[in-house]
Amino acid sequence: MQLTHEHEELKRNLKRFIVDEINPHVDEWEAAEIFPAHEVFGKLGALGYLGLTKPQDHGGSGLDYSYSVVMAEALGHISCGALPMAIGVQTDMATPALARFGSAALCEEFLAPAISGKAVACIGVSEPHAGSDVSAIKTTARKDGDDYIINGGKMWITNSLQADWMCLLANTSEGAAHKNKSLIVVPMNTPGITRAKKIRKIGMMASDTGVIHFDDVRVPQRFRIGEEGMGFTYQMMQFQEERLWAAANAIQGLMNCIDQTIEYTRERKAFGKSVLDNQVVHFTLAELKTEVECLRALTYMATEHYVAGNDVTEWASMAKLKAGRLLRSVPDACLQYWGGMGYTWDNPVSRLYRDGRLASIGGGADEVMLGIISKYMHTLPLRA
Repeated sequence: MQLTHEHEELKRNLKRFIVDEINPHVDEWEAAEIFPAHEVFGKLGALGYLGLTKPQDHGGSGLDYSYSVVMAEALGHISCGALPMAIGVQTDMATPALARFGSAALCEEFLAPAISGKAVACIGVSEPHAGSDVSAIKTTARKDGDDYIINGGKMWITNSLQADWMCLLANTSEGAAHKNKSLIVVPMNTPGITRAKKIRKIGMMASDTGVIHFDDVRVPQRFRIGEEGMGFTYQMMQFQEERLWAAANAIQGLMNCIDQTIEYTRERKAFGKSVLDNQVVHFTLAELKTEVECLRALTYMATEHYVAGNDVTEWASMAKLKAGRLLRSVPDACLQYWGGMGYTWDNPVSRLYRDGRLASIGGGADEVMLGIISKYMHTLPLRA
């Protein structure tokens, strides 16, 4: 994937916005365990960042997915993982199926405000007993006249305590688990919805993560996205973008972690010389940077094929797997060279150490990625 002048301008302008408008507040938002999503998204929407790949008919820019990947990478300049994740939920998890399969009226009512930043969206898939196994969800949406009556619950829902609407995956019929589900837009102020609990986590502190209950929640059937029974398929399609986004978002944060460690170890003295002035430190950091550049190459290659219209499930799974692994190994290795300072709460490397651990769990655990990759290795012919 070759970056154009337009890609580079996007990166520069977004980095400037992050430095001026986001990073000065990150420590405050981390301490509060929430950030003002409507305020931040409103600013991002006004600058056009929430609809890069979305249809122009509803306020988007109509660009190809490479721009979303470049944006995800640039969001790595934010000095925590929570805000990029929240933004990614808005742009690449809650809205892609709506943009692709939603009716014009549904998009105008819900997608357009999400693109402009006037509405905050969340994605309702995970449940207490159904995380990576999406087919196991139990939330139901039963037909009643022209409406659905929704019952059940969702857990681990990013943005849910501030969201205006949810892209909900629910069982809308009996039958095979892969054919009985639909995606439904659910306004979060609908009677019967309880935002039951804010989940405390070991990382991603500034992101509000909620438990949501649905008790006889009534929404019109016209809020369904696309065809009934196609929800599982739509969600799997959406995962390609979500996983590419996750891989791209990891790159800059990992690079920053390495660069910050170089600077710190250059200044830190031990036994009469800087910590950096040891070959083992040089070589370790060189190895880490090489690994991150390999992730970038894989992610860019997968993106190029995706933009060309190819199925990149295997490569997106590889990239997401590799990103999760590096978000565990790189901060851990770097933290060691910070000594006691690396074990403090407000240290940037320790924050990435905490925040990055989620990458091997959310959006499909490492083991799920390995299963997908294995399936493609065993069932598809070798490439020339």
